[in-house]
Amino acid sequence: MTTIDVGTAARQTPTLRDLSAREIVRRIAAGELSSTEAVEYFVARLKTVNGALNAVTADLSESARKTAADVDKARSRGEKLPPLAGLPVTIKECFDLVGTATTYGLTTRRSDIERTDDPYVAALRAAGAIPIAKTNLPQLMFYTETDNPLYGRTNNPWDLERSCGGSSGGEAAVIGAGASPFGLGNDIGGSLRIPAAFCAITSIRPTAGRLPDHCAHGLPVGQTGIVSQVGPMARYVEDLVMGLRVLDRARDPLVDPGPEFGDPSGVDLSRVRFATFTDDGEFPVAPAVKRAVAEAAQFLSAAGATAADWKPPPLSRATDLLFAALSGDAAASHRRLLRGNSVDRRLRPLLLIAAMPLWLRSVAGLALDGLGQRRLARNLRRFAPGTADAYWLAVEAIANFRREIVCSLDDAGGGPVDLILCPAHALPPIRHGATEMMPMAGAYVPLANVTGFPAGVVPVTRVRANEESGRPPSRDLIERVARETERGSAGLPIAVQVIARPWRDHLALAAMAQIEAAARKQPDYPARPPL
Repeated sequence: MTTIDVGTAARQTPTLRDLSAREIVRRIAAGELSSTEAVEYFVARLKTVNGALNAVTADLSESARKTAADVDKARSRGEKLPPLAGLPVTIKECFDLVGTATTYGLTTRRSDIERTDDPYVAALRAAGAIPIAKTNLPQLMFYTETDNPLYGRTNNPWDLERSCGGSSGGEAAVIGAGASPFGLGNDIGGSLRIPAAFCAITSIRPTAGRLPDHCAHGLPVGQTGIVSQVGPMARYVEDLVMGLRVLDRARDPLVDPGPEFGDPSGVDLSRVRFATFTDDGEFPVAPAVKRAVAEAAQFLSAAGATAADWKPPPLSRATDLLFAALSGDAAASHRRLLRGNSVDRRLRPLLLIAAMPLWLRSVAGLALDGLGQRRLARNLRRFAPGTADAYWLAVEAIANFRREIVCSLDDAGGGPVDLILCPAHALPPIRHGATEMMPMAGAYVPLANVTGFPAGVVPVTRVRANEESGRPPSRDLIERVARETERGSAGLPIAVQVIARPWRDHLALAAMAQIEAAARKQPDYPARPPL
């Protein structure tokens, strides 16, 4: 791990990298900062850090400079500027952007240049935002580390030996390193929230249906039991609010109906009841993670929110259902897309397991149990049989689980629960390669994907020296990976997750803003990485 003192880095003279995206937009509109200055700063910052991060897949600086000059001319003429005018932004590689390739890490797609923008990219552009780069992702966005045979591995700005998460890992890395004030990502199994947690930034996966993900190009978007959502990523919660107001307008209410995005500033936290959990019944969390949730709960209580008792159904079922839905076709679509391509080593075992006959998977599970590898055995059994009937049953089970969660929130002692406060991830940022053995660390992230609830992540603290492991030695390979993740993790960022009921995204963001404001005053807050 790098030895630069994070506290010293956090006390450096504030620059544009320390400003919120909202403040950058305000300064440009007021004439205190030109769009050209903002673009040049973040383009230069990207060039400074990308050699270490390897996060950029497409350099858009030339077109960004031209657009910035146009914004500055419009402002000088006194024209009314759109809400994000002049703001430099970065875009995850999976989103179509005119003049760039959308590859998902497939070498066969690197020459396919897009002629139209994704609707959410178009919405950001229409609001005045200026894309300066596209960023890296895992191959086919199928695992939670950012690495692929086409663009290579992206590193975490807090420790280059650690993963930035995935699949929106390139976005999280550049934002966390202060090389972008705002980014666009998506999330079907934690792809916004895990990278945000690992890189000490903030993000939100909106309510299922608020920002439906249009990324396709052969990906199995017909799988609708658990749907991917587009979401903003930034260093400040206020920037998520600003971004969601723009992105929510890109949704066609006739095609994707739902209430408009609410106003977080109008939320009275003294009328909010929240529940916490740090144990999903399957994957114990690291000591620093448990402390972070407790501290965040104190921050909410200090703001007048009421802690409530909550007895949920078995939460590990969320992971079971996520696997059942996403492997419903036995990975046939992924094998089709991968033809003619080098396959990432993390995908190979997943594809092999997904295609296994059910009887062989049962035998392998029994063998793993006999060898003391109960976690590997359980993950093996989570893969779907690959029949339409099994998928339909999984979709029914997902609907039933959602109802059970809602009922449990309604029936909580003292009155209904509005928010759930829980870990963003069970562990600190994982080491490169950890997902080969540990594809998913518990149900903390899948819970929101399976229920469709809005869920945001906000950084709270850093691992302390005495918190590097609370996990005993074990024969279990996944336990050993988790223990190795915790070893040497002092100084790394830890975030919490806030989950709200459907269409109450604004309530989650209001709670996140309160936690953020209080956490930033604490000595352990992860303000700036050493990079």
